[in-house]
Amino acid sequence: MTKLIIQIPCLNEAETLPATLAKLPRQIDGVDTIEYLIIDDGSSDDTSGVARRWGVHHIVRHRRNRGLAEAFRSGIDRCLAEGADIIVNTDADGQYEGADIAKIVAPVVAGEADICIGDRSVARNEHFGSGKRMLQRVGSYVVRTLSATNITDAVSGFRAISRDAAQRINITTDFSYTTDMLIQAGRKRLAITSVPIRTHAATRPSRLFKSIPRFIQQTGVTILRAYTTFNSLRVFVGLGMLATLIGLVPIGRFLWFYFSGDGDGHVQSLVIGGALLTVGVLVATLGILADLIATNRKLLEANMLKLRRIEEKLIEAEAQRTAPAALDTAETLRKAG
Repeated sequence: MTKLIIQIPCLNEAETLPATLAKLPRQIDGVDTIEYLIIDDGSSDDTSGVARRWGVHHIVRHRRNRGLAEAFRSGIDRCLAEGADIIVNTDADGQYEGADIAKIVAPVVAGEADICIGDRSVARNEHFGSGKRMLQRVGSYVVRTLSATNITDAVSGFRAISRDAAQRINITTDFSYTTDMLIQAGRKRLAITSVPIRTHAATRPSRLFKSIPRFIQQTGVTILRAYTTFNSLRVFVGLGMLATLIGLVPIGRFLWFYFSGDGDGHVQSLVIGGALLTVGVLVATLGILADLIATNRKLLEANMLKLRRIEEKLIEAEAQRTAPAALDTAETLRKAG
């Protein structure tokens, strides 16, 4: 039995949510059960009430707004607790075509991918302006390079995730999960693919960011943090070597004048060079410490994964133990009635 849960992070989506829910699939090849989950991220309107009236199976509500990354994280945790084999994340604003969920789920159902991203074909998408197209292409290139993947639409939130991948990914950013998740998945050697999807024109401005410069800043910080987390030794040792090489220039200048008999007036070059060499050594040392911390993180994540699977087995065993007792009680009540 394959269970799919479609999760939708929401913030004041009472008006757009019904149209989005109406377009979600009820049947998909290779999937036995489809359920819906809404993450109400501190909405001030009746988003949760609309979800209940439309028969949404699961509702997670934050008492105040925590941001998209936290909403995504809460949804994943609930989907795993509800026994989802595949999780699909989509938006509530109708940007994505609900029928295309079957397309992004197919590679996961077939066992060909752990994660499948809906590719909006940014370069040809008529709903994106030229500036946004350029930013999306540059950003996707950076993420593709740093994550060692071949995904051309890195910030697409329309994605399908296998249960195993969802258990292995630990979102650490407070902004947007998209790039953080891809860099993690690539560095953890999960199988990632993408399929072309359809999109619709935006019905409202983005609630994730207030301006393009703000989005670039936040995304850049997220990418840098995620990459450094998994490549700390390379980053810090590289920076340390750069500082060391720069420090060698003024030291070489001082030595040139010193052996030329004119070293007295150039001691400042020796001081600056020595300071840069010291900084280089310290930064490289930080890289070694950061790498040790990263190794510890891997061990912790491995233990978390084992604990999650042990909990699942215990829950399944408890369900199997209580099921016969529940049937006997029901049969007793039927006979008594």
